[in-house]
This record gives sequence, C-alpha cells and structure tokens, in this order.
Amino acid sequence: MIKSMTGFGKADVLTDNKKITVEIRSLNSKQLDLSVKMPSAYREVEYEIRNIISKRLQRGKVEVYVSVESAAAESCINIDNQLFKACAEQIKTAAGTAGVEVDSAAMLSAILRMPNVVSSNDRAACAEETEALLAATREAAERIDEFRIQEGASLISDILKRIDLIEKYRDEITPFEGARTTAIRNRIRENIASLGIETDHSRLEQEMIFYIEKLDITEEKVRLKNHCKYFREVAANEECAGRKLGFIAQEMGREINTTGSKANDTDIQILVVKMKDELEKIKEQVLNIL
Repeated sequence: MIKSMTGFGKADVLTDNKKITVEIRSLNSKQLDLSVKMPSAYREVEYEIRNIISKRLQRGKVEVYVSVESAAAESCINIDNQLFKACAEQIKTAAGTAGVEVDSAAMLSAILRMPNVVSSNDRAACAEETEALLAATREAAERIDEFRIQEGASLISDILKRIDLIEKYRDEITPFEGARTTAIRNRIRENIASLGIETDHSRLEQEMIFYIEKLDITEEKVRLKNHCKYFREVAANEECAGRKLGFIAQEMGREINTTGSKANDTDIQILVVKMKDELEKIKEQVLNIL
C-alpha cells in the first residue's frame, strides 16, 4: 500500500478535569525526524509517545504537539509575598540612601526576576492523565496514518498516469526510426558526394551499417518498457516503496537520456523531451512517498 509522508492527525481525550489534545503533522524526509513539544509534567511518557509514533509513521519529518486544558482554574505559579515585600522594602531603602527615585514598573520587574520570589506549581501528571495522553497519541497516530493512505492513493494514481504517458511517447518513437535511418544514409551519401571523392560502395555501405547500429535505440526502448512494468509492480505490491520507486525512476531517466543522445532526429528528440518532463514530475512526487 502506497502512503504519502505528508499528513495531519488530531485527537482529544477528556479526563475528569482536563482536556488533552495531541496533534501530529508530517512532511517528507529521508529518515524519521521526530520532535515532541509537550508540558514538562508529562515528560516521563515522552519515550512511549515516540515509540507509538515511530511504529506507525516510520519515516518523515514529524512534529507532535501536546496541549492540556484544565476545566478548573489553576495557578501555574506561586509568588512568595513575604519575600516580595522584603525585596521591595530593601530596594526603596537603598534607593532613598542613594537619592535615586524608584520607578514602580522597573522595581516590579526586578523583584520578579529574583531567585525564589516566583516558583512554578508544576506537578507530575497522575496515572489517569498519562494514560489519557497515550490514548490520544494512539488515536492521532491512527488518523495521520489514514490521512497518509488517502494522500498516497492520490499520489500514485497521478504518477501511474505519467508512467502511461512515458510509454505512449516511447511507442510514438517507432514510426520515426525507419525514416531516421533513411535520412542518415542519404545525408552521409550527400556529404561524400559534395566532397567529390571516389568511394568503394560496398565498404561505404558496411561502414554506414556500423554507424547506424550505434544509433539504434531498440535496447533502450525495451529496458524503458521493463522499468515501467517494474515500477507498477512495486507500487502495487510493496509497502514503504518510496525509495525503490525513486531508484527505478533514476533508471528510467538513464534510458530516456541515452535515447535522446542517440536520436539524431528532431521528432524523436521532441518525444524524449516530453518523456523527461513527465519523469521529472514523477521524481518530485516519489520523494513524498513513504
């Protein structure tokens, strides 16, 4: 089954007093590049989250966002009022001694940056919350996987249409091959005649056969046909086929390029350019296949 590396999945899970949301986004990448952004209270289950996602997604640039909303109002910080007051009085006393006016906003900012004046109320997540987070992660991973399957089906459908076009252009080369051979023979004879040189006709014919054989593109057409057939087989039967399809596309490119270098014919060159255009589009899309 062909899957895209681009996808999005989101899941929400409710506990008694919290709503936990997990969002997963992914783009194409050569390897699995996984980043997780989550509240510090849930860091102890980060390894499990990474394990769940890596088994599902396997490859791609994956970003995971975990957010937690509390149903009840909670203070996330604690201010030591006595310490705050003591710091304020000391600042005012020092400023008065130095004859410096105290700016209230500046003093407030300075006090809040002092050690132990402000502390965090973060607490470790309870077992219910961590299980809810893992459940949300599994659901989000399943949804992004479904998204990738849908995207993959769309991608491979378009790619196979372009494979069909390449085969169509390859077949259209055949009528021009006979005319090309005749044109090459005539051009060689005309060039020799213009030089006014006596030639051995049998030797000339033999040399022309050798030359035309070097320009023969039958093998390239056969190999290109086989590559197209193999591309379809891999797309239909293999999972995580992105890399292999990329390698096959490279081999197709070699045959098309060799055909172009041997063509020596305007009509064939036009068809080669069309095949190259479709192949470049295939290569771009294959990069996004898992």
